[in-house]
Amino acid sequence: MIREREIKPFPGVPVLLVLIAATGLAIWGLVDAAQDDAPVLVLTYLVLAVLSVFLMAGLFVVNPNEGKVLQFFGDYVGTVKQPGLRWANPFYTKKKVSMRVRNFESGKLKVNDNEGNPIEIAAVVVWKVVDTAEAVFEVDDYNNYVKVQTESALRNLATSYPYDAHDDHTMSLRGTTMAVADHLKREIQDRMNRAGAEVMEARISHLAYAPEIAHAMLQRQQAGAIIAARQRIVEGAVGMVEMALEMLNKRDIVALDNERKAAMVSNLLVVLCGDKSTQPIINTGTIYQ
Repeated sequence: MIREREIKPFPGVPVLLVLIAATGLAIWGLVDAAQDDAPVLVLTYLVLAVLSVFLMAGLFVVNPNEGKVLQFFGDYVGTVKQPGLRWANPFYTKKKVSMRVRNFESGKLKVNDNEGNPIEIAAVVVWKVVDTAEAVFEVDDYNNYVKVQTESALRNLATSYPYDAHDDHTMSLRGTTMAVADHLKREIQDRMNRAGAEVMEARISHLAYAPEIAHAMLQRQQAGAIIAARQRIVEGAVGMVEMALEMLNKRDIVALDNERKAAMVSNLLVVLCGDKSTQPIINTGTIYQ
Protein backbone atom coordinates (compact mmCIF):
# COMPACT_ATOMS: atom_id res chain seq x y z
CA MET A 1 0.00 0.00 0.00
CA ILE A 2 1.16 3.52 -0.80
CA ARG A 3 1.39 5.58 2.37
CA GLU A 4 1.20 9.35 2.50
CA ARG A 5 4.41 11.31 2.95
CA GLU A 6 4.25 15.05 3.42
CA ILE A 7 6.72 17.29 1.60
CA LYS A 8 7.38 21.02 1.89
CA PRO A 9 8.10 22.68 -1.46
CA PHE A 10 9.52 26.15 -2.00
CA PRO A 11 7.47 29.14 -0.83
CA GLY A 12 5.59 30.51 -3.80
CA VAL A 13 5.77 34.27 -3.17
CA PRO A 14 9.58 34.66 -3.36
CA VAL A 15 9.71 32.40 -6.43
CA LEU A 16 6.95 34.42 -8.08
CA LEU A 17 8.79 37.70 -7.47
CA VAL A 18 12.02 36.27 -8.86
CA LEU A 19 10.28 34.92 -11.96
CA ILE A 20 8.48 38.22 -12.58
CA ALA A 21 11.78 40.09 -12.30
CA ALA A 22 13.49 37.58 -14.60
CA THR A 23 10.69 37.85 -17.15
CA GLY A 24 10.83 41.66 -17.10
CA LEU A 25 14.62 41.59 -17.44
CA ALA A 26 14.40 39.16 -20.35
CA ILE A 27 11.86 41.30 -22.19
CA TRP A 28 13.90 44.48 -21.62
CA GLY A 29 17.10 42.74 -22.77
CA LEU A 30 15.33 41.25 -25.77
CA VAL A 31 14.18 44.67 -26.94
CA ASP A 32 17.60 46.22 -26.32
CA ALA A 33 19.43 43.39 -28.12
CA ALA A 34 17.07 43.64 -31.07
CA GLN A 35 17.82 47.35 -31.36
CA ASP A 36 21.59 46.66 -31.24
CA ASP A 37 21.18 43.89 -33.83
CA ALA A 38 22.82 41.25 -31.62
CA PRO A 39 21.33 37.85 -32.54
CA VAL A 40 23.15 35.93 -29.79
CA LEU A 41 21.78 38.21 -27.08
CA VAL A 42 18.36 38.10 -28.66
CA LEU A 43 18.38 34.31 -28.50
CA THR A 44 19.68 34.34 -24.91
CA TYR A 45 17.03 36.73 -23.64
CA LEU A 46 14.35 34.87 -25.57
CA VAL A 47 15.32 31.60 -23.88
CA LEU A 48 15.34 33.37 -20.49
CA ALA A 49 11.85 34.76 -21.09
CA VAL A 50 10.45 31.38 -22.19
CA LEU A 51 12.12 29.62 -19.23
CA SER A 52 10.72 32.18 -16.76
CA VAL A 53 7.20 31.76 -18.11
CA PHE A 54 7.56 27.95 -18.08
CA LEU A 55 8.73 27.94 -14.45
CA MET A 56 5.62 29.89 -13.44
CA ALA A 57 3.65 26.76 -14.25
CA GLY A 58 5.13 25.27 -11.08
CA LEU A 59 3.21 27.69 -8.87
CA PHE A 60 0.11 26.32 -7.15
CA VAL A 61 -2.16 27.22 -4.23
CA VAL A 62 -2.96 24.95 -1.29
CA ASN A 63 -6.13 25.85 0.61
CA PRO A 64 -6.69 25.12 4.32
CA ASN A 65 -7.73 21.50 5.01
CA GLU A 66 -6.63 20.50 1.55
CA GLY A 67 -3.81 18.39 0.16
CA LYS A 68 -2.09 18.43 -3.21
CA VAL A 69 -0.83 15.02 -4.32
CA LEU A 70 2.28 15.45 -6.52
CA GLN A 71 3.31 12.93 -9.17
CA PHE A 72 6.27 12.89 -11.52
CA PHE A 73 5.46 10.88 -14.64
CA GLY A 74 3.35 8.44 -12.62
CA ASP A 75 5.60 8.21 -9.57
CA TYR A 76 4.22 9.45 -6.26
CA VAL A 77 6.40 12.30 -5.02
CA GLY A 78 4.53 13.42 -1.90
CA THR A 79 1.64 15.46 -0.56
CA VAL A 80 1.68 19.17 0.19
CA LYS A 81 -0.59 20.17 3.09
CA GLN A 82 0.86 23.52 4.17
CA PRO A 83 -1.59 26.18 2.94
CA GLY A 84 -0.49 29.10 0.82
CA LEU A 85 1.26 29.73 -2.50
CA ARG A 86 3.84 27.05 -3.23
CA TRP A 87 6.22 26.17 -6.06
CA ALA A 88 7.32 22.74 -7.25
CA ASN A 89 8.70 21.20 -10.39
CA PRO A 90 6.52 22.29 -13.35
CA PHE A 91 6.57 18.70 -14.60
CA TYR A 92 4.76 17.53 -11.45
CA THR A 93 1.08 16.75 -11.83
CA LYS A 94 -0.98 18.04 -8.92
CA LYS A 95 -4.22 16.45 -7.75
CA LYS A 96 -6.36 18.24 -5.19
CA VAL A 97 -7.78 16.19 -2.32
CA SER A 98 -10.14 17.81 0.18
CA MET A 99 -9.49 16.89 3.81
CA ARG A 100 -12.55 18.69 5.14
CA VAL A 101 -15.21 16.91 7.18
CA ARG A 102 -18.07 15.75 4.99
CA ASN A 103 -21.31 13.89 5.53
CA PHE A 104 -23.86 12.15 3.41
CA GLU A 105 -27.08 10.23 3.93
CA SER A 106 -27.45 6.86 2.29
CA GLY A 107 -30.57 5.95 0.39
CA LYS A 108 -33.36 4.01 2.06
CA LEU A 109 -32.43 0.33 1.81
CA LYS A 110 -34.99 -2.45 1.99
CA VAL A 111 -33.46 -5.41 3.86
CA ASN A 112 -34.48 -8.19 6.22
CA ASP A 113 -33.65 -7.91 9.90
CA ASN A 114 -32.32 -10.72 12.09
CA GLU A 115 -35.81 -12.24 12.37
CA GLY A 116 -36.49 -12.07 8.63
CA ASN A 117 -38.85 -9.08 8.76
CA PRO A 118 -38.51 -6.68 5.80
CA ILE A 119 -37.50 -3.21 7.00
CA GLU A 120 -36.39 0.12 5.54
CA ILE A 121 -33.16 1.58 6.90
CA ALA A 122 -30.88 4.53 6.10
CA ALA A 123 -27.83 6.05 7.78
CA VAL A 124 -25.94 9.34 8.06
CA VAL A 125 -22.14 9.09 7.94
CA VAL A 126 -19.66 11.84 8.87
CA TRP A 127 -16.16 11.22 7.49
CA LYS A 128 -12.99 12.81 6.16
CA VAL A 129 -9.82 11.87 4.27
CA VAL A 130 -6.80 11.35 6.53
CA ASP A 131 -4.37 9.72 4.05
CA THR A 132 -4.36 11.40 0.64
CA ALA A 133 -2.07 8.82 -0.97
CA GLU A 134 -4.38 5.92 -0.09
CA ALA A 135 -7.45 7.89 -1.17
CA VAL A 136 -5.94 8.62 -4.60
CA PHE A 137 -3.98 5.46 -5.40
CA GLU A 138 -5.62 2.59 -3.50
CA VAL A 139 -9.19 3.04 -4.76
CA ASP A 140 -10.55 4.27 -8.07
CA ASP A 141 -12.97 6.91 -6.70
CA TYR A 142 -12.85 7.32 -2.94
CA ASN A 143 -16.11 9.30 -2.77
CA ASN A 144 -18.05 6.55 -4.52
CA TYR A 145 -16.13 3.91 -2.56
CA VAL A 146 -17.24 5.41 0.76
CA LYS A 147 -20.90 5.49 -0.31
CA VAL A 148 -20.97 1.95 -1.68
CA GLN A 149 -19.17 0.45 1.31
CA THR A 150 -21.43 2.34 3.71
CA GLU A 151 -24.51 0.79 2.13
CA SER A 152 -22.87 -2.63 2.28
CA ALA A 153 -22.05 -2.18 5.99
CA LEU A 154 -25.60 -0.94 6.66
CA ARG A 155 -27.09 -4.06 5.05
CA ASN A 156 -24.85 -6.28 7.13
CA LEU A 157 -25.80 -4.36 10.30
CA ALA A 158 -29.53 -4.74 9.62
CA THR A 159 -29.24 -8.51 9.37
CA SER A 160 -27.38 -8.70 12.70
CA TYR A 161 -30.16 -7.32 14.93
CA PRO A 162 -33.94 -7.63 15.16
CA TYR A 163 -35.99 -4.52 14.53
CA ASP A 164 -37.46 -4.61 18.03
CA ALA A 165 -36.71 -6.72 21.11
CA HIS A 166 -39.29 -8.37 23.35
CA ASP A 167 -37.13 -8.16 26.47
CA ASP A 168 -34.56 -5.82 28.00
CA HIS A 169 -31.59 -8.12 27.43
CA THR A 170 -31.73 -8.40 23.63
CA MET A 171 -30.12 -5.71 21.48
CA SER A 172 -32.31 -4.32 18.71
CA LEU A 173 -32.14 -1.66 16.02
CA ARG A 174 -34.86 0.43 17.69
CA GLY A 175 -34.10 -0.20 21.33
CA THR A 176 -30.29 0.07 21.60
CA THR A 177 -29.53 2.94 19.24
CA MET A 178 -26.17 3.92 20.77
CA ALA A 179 -24.74 0.40 20.64
CA VAL A 180 -26.03 -0.07 17.10
CA ALA A 181 -24.47 3.25 16.04
CA ASP A 182 -21.11 2.19 17.48
CA HIS A 183 -21.34 -1.12 15.64
CA LEU A 184 -22.17 0.67 12.39
CA LYS A 185 -19.23 3.05 12.83
CA ARG A 186 -16.79 0.15 13.37
CA GLU A 187 -18.27 -1.75 10.46
CA ILE A 188 -17.79 1.18 8.08
CA GLN A 189 -14.33 2.07 9.42
CA ASP A 190 -13.08 -1.46 8.76
CA ARG A 191 -13.98 -0.95 5.11
CA MET A 192 -12.66 2.62 4.92
CA ASN A 193 -9.10 1.88 6.08
CA ARG A 194 -8.02 1.00 2.56
CA ALA A 195 -9.38 4.29 1.18
CA GLY A 196 -7.52 6.51 3.66
CA ALA A 197 -10.76 7.75 5.21
CA GLU A 198 -11.77 8.12 8.86
CA VAL A 199 -15.38 7.69 9.99
CA MET A 200 -16.11 10.27 12.67
CA GLU A 201 -19.76 9.43 13.27
CA ALA A 202 -22.35 7.03 11.89
CA ARG A 203 -25.95 6.72 12.99
CA ILE A 204 -29.27 5.42 11.68
CA SER A 205 -31.40 8.24 10.23
CA HIS A 206 -34.41 6.22 9.09
CA LEU A 207 -35.83 2.98 10.44
CA ALA A 208 -39.25 1.55 9.69
CA TYR A 209 -40.99 -1.67 8.78
CA ALA A 210 -41.59 -2.22 5.08
CA PRO A 211 -45.06 -0.99 3.97
CA GLU A 212 -46.38 -4.52 3.33
CA ILE A 213 -46.00 -5.56 7.00
CA ALA A 214 -46.14 -2.17 8.72
CA HIS A 215 -49.83 -2.51 9.73
CA ALA A 216 -49.40 -6.02 11.15
CA MET A 217 -46.30 -5.02 13.08
CA LEU A 218 -48.09 -1.96 14.46
CA GLN A 219 -50.84 -4.19 15.80
CA ARG A 220 -48.23 -6.46 17.40
CA GLN A 221 -46.53 -3.48 19.03
CA GLN A 222 -49.85 -2.20 20.32
CA ALA A 223 -50.69 -5.63 21.75
CA GLY A 224 -47.28 -5.81 23.43
CA ALA A 225 -47.78 -2.34 24.90
CA ILE A 226 -51.22 -3.27 26.25
CA ILE A 227 -49.88 -6.45 27.85
CA ALA A 228 -46.98 -4.58 29.44
CA ALA A 229 -49.38 -1.91 30.78
CA ARG A 230 -51.72 -4.57 32.17
CA GLN A 231 -48.83 -6.27 33.95
CA ARG A 232 -47.82 -3.00 35.56
CA ILE A 233 -51.41 -2.26 36.61
CA VAL A 234 -51.87 -5.74 38.14
CA GLU A 235 -48.58 -5.46 40.05
CA GLY A 236 -49.66 -2.12 41.49
CA ALA A 237 -53.18 -3.32 42.29
CA VAL A 238 -51.92 -6.41 44.14
CA GLY A 239 -49.59 -4.20 46.18
CA MET A 240 -52.44 -1.84 47.09
CA VAL A 241 -54.72 -4.73 48.10
CA GLU A 242 -51.96 -6.21 50.23
CA MET A 243 -51.35 -2.87 51.88
CA ALA A 244 -55.10 -2.40 52.56
CA LEU A 245 -55.44 -5.81 54.21
CA GLU A 246 -52.34 -5.23 56.34
CA MET A 247 -53.59 -1.85 57.52
CA LEU A 248 -57.06 -3.22 58.36
CA ASN A 249 -55.51 -6.06 60.34
CA LYS A 250 -52.93 -3.83 62.04
CA ARG A 251 -55.43 -1.19 63.17
CA ASP A 252 -58.00 -3.87 64.11
CA ILE A 253 -60.72 -2.01 62.23
CA VAL A 254 -62.62 -5.11 61.15
CA ALA A 255 -62.00 -8.84 61.40
CA LEU A 256 -62.38 -10.67 58.08
CA ASP A 257 -62.39 -14.39 57.50
CA ASN A 258 -60.77 -15.93 54.42
CA GLU A 259 -64.00 -15.85 52.42
CA ARG A 260 -64.56 -12.13 53.05
CA LYS A 261 -60.90 -11.39 52.35
CA ALA A 262 -61.27 -13.14 49.01
CA ALA A 263 -64.38 -11.09 48.22
CA MET A 264 -62.63 -7.86 49.21
CA VAL A 265 -59.60 -8.72 47.08
CA SER A 266 -61.85 -9.48 44.14
CA ASN A 267 -63.73 -6.19 44.48
CA LEU A 268 -60.55 -4.13 44.85
CA LEU A 269 -58.93 -5.77 41.83
CA VAL A 270 -62.03 -5.09 39.75
CA VAL A 271 -61.93 -1.43 40.79
CA LEU A 272 -58.19 -0.99 40.28
CA CYS A 273 -57.75 -3.01 37.09
CA GLY A 274 -60.93 -2.17 35.23
CA ASP A 275 -60.85 -0.10 32.05
CA LYS A 276 -64.00 1.83 32.98
CA SER A 277 -65.26 3.45 36.12
CA THR A 278 -67.06 1.03 38.44
CA GLN A 279 -70.56 1.60 39.81
CA PRO A 280 -70.70 1.38 43.63
CA ILE A 281 -73.30 -0.83 45.34
CA ILE A 282 -74.39 0.26 48.81
CA ASN A 283 -74.82 -2.64 51.21
CA THR A 284 -77.61 -1.81 53.70
CA GLY A 285 -77.22 -5.05 55.63
CA THR A 286 -74.18 -6.65 57.17
CA ILE A 287 -71.06 -7.75 55.40
CA TYR A 288 -72.47 -11.27 55.34
CA GLN A 289 -75.71 -10.31 53.54
